[in-house]
Amino acid sequence: MMENDNNEFFSSKIKTLDELAAIIGPRPRENKVIMCHGTFDVVHPGHVRHLLYAKSKADILIASLTCDNHVTKANLRPYVPEDLRAINLSAFEMVDYVVIDRNPTPIENLKRLEPDFFAKGYEYVKGNIPPKTREEMDTLETYGGEMIFTPGDIVYSSSRIFESEPPNIGIEKLMVLMEAEDITFGDLAETIDRFKGIKVHILGDTIIDSFTRCTMIGGMTKTPTISVRFEEKTDFVGGAGVVAKHFRAAGADVTFSTVLGEDPLAEYALKDLEAAGVNTVPVIDGTRPTTNKNAFVADGYRMLKVDTLDNRPISDKIVGQLQEQLRETQADLVVFSDFRHGIFNKHTIKALIDAIPDGAFRVADSQVASRWGNITEFKDFDLITPNEREARFALGDQDSVVRPLATELFARAECKTLILKLGERGIITYRTRPDDDPRTIISVDSFANRVVDAVGAGDALLSYAALAMIASEGNEAIASILGSVAAGLECEYDGNVVVTPKSVKDRLASSECAVRFSEAPRRD
Repeated sequence: MMENDNNEFFSSKIKTLDELAAIIGPRPRENKVIMCHGTFDVVHPGHVRHLLYAKSKADILIASLTCDNHVTKANLRPYVPEDLRAINLSAFEMVDYVVIDRNPTPIENLKRLEPDFFAKGYEYVKGNIPPKTREEMDTLETYGGEMIFTPGDIVYSSSRIFESEPPNIGIEKLMVLMEAEDITFGDLAETIDRFKGIKVHILGDTIIDSFTRCTMIGGMTKTPTISVRFEEKTDFVGGAGVVAKHFRAAGADVTFSTVLGEDPLAEYALKDLEAAGVNTVPVIDGTRPTTNKNAFVADGYRMLKVDTLDNRPISDKIVGQLQEQLRETQADLVVFSDFRHGIFNKHTIKALIDAIPDGAFRVADSQVASRWGNITEFKDFDLITPNEREARFALGDQDSVVRPLATELFARAECKTLILKLGERGIITYRTRPDDDPRTIISVDSFANRVVDAVGAGDALLSYAALAMIASEGNEAIASILGSVAAGLECEYDGNVVVTPKSVKDRLASSECAVRFSEAPRRD
């Protein structure tokens, strides 16, 4: 049997609640039905014993699993998305059917299916019976069902397995996502090809990132002063400037509005952006310096960072100039790239939003977790892309696990799509869907093979995800995958190096080979 045939066989066991009710029929039944329920993130030996024992007590075994939306007991759980968990369970011979429970508890499914038996693990019968288990028992009693506790003296904890070493299932999660969303690797490549010519207008703070490399000499004998010898100083265009360069490298036609000082760093930024093909329309403010962040590095360690900046709000005159640029620039996509260095604040954000042309796709990224800024100030945007720290800062919430945190941010920001960046753990995407559509959440693992410098990964994700939303006509899954690939690649470079379409396609090709269990094509 071929791989696709196996997938179809296993998937045929996965049923909706209505399909399952029709298959087993009402009570009394000739064939006895037993149901198990759980998260089943990792199907470990304890689960196998539980399922085998349950199957021995009835003719039909239904494995019910909690959907993604209701798994909140630990950070970033479920680690395995619901579709993949369902396929894992359906692969077991003893399991006849699998159902994904859309409710927070199995009570409603018990009422609808009325299984003859409901199997619980041994740990639920030790000591006092938990209130939720008592509620399940009361539900069974209403129609004559019976609860069975599977025997055993060893309980295997999925949470402990994850805490010790989370499994590397990024490729499997990608496979399930692409199948569920009907996406092929060809679709991803074609989306990238459609980036060319998309008109993008970016408004944001330019930062010049400098690296002053030194060699350690030693310390002073009389004062706690470190002595270093200067080697070289290198400048890079960063902040919203590198965002503009990422968009341009991806194929878009980019206009970049920013505020610069009247100094040599501003001249450097304009020449660098011009060389990258970015059409920069700066507003020069002679009363402030061009923002510069200079890191002093010795033997690979960042010893000190010196910032030269002025974070006071821009003047009303400059706000008016930026509004005019927004109104007059034709754009398919408008990006507000906020580093909270003067352009964006509580007095200017609404005025700048009001100047965005009608029909433009609106994107905001607010990298301000260490300063006074808030991603929720960009209301009703089509896409926002904060990281976890910025989300916690915006909500004043350091305690919630990731999924409830993202849910609250999604509601508070009133955005159409939220991509929450989770660093080495990948991303979670929340999207606006009909109330009866369970596929509101997309989880994609990191594509980074090695992390050299994670700074700038969010900028790469922003550019590729936003362009993909335009090129794919709003397909959040495609945007999430391409954004994650771009972010992973950026992590593998030292400094602000733009991610190219070719590098993204190459990484997709290697992922496709992994999916197909084949070797990457040789390149002479």
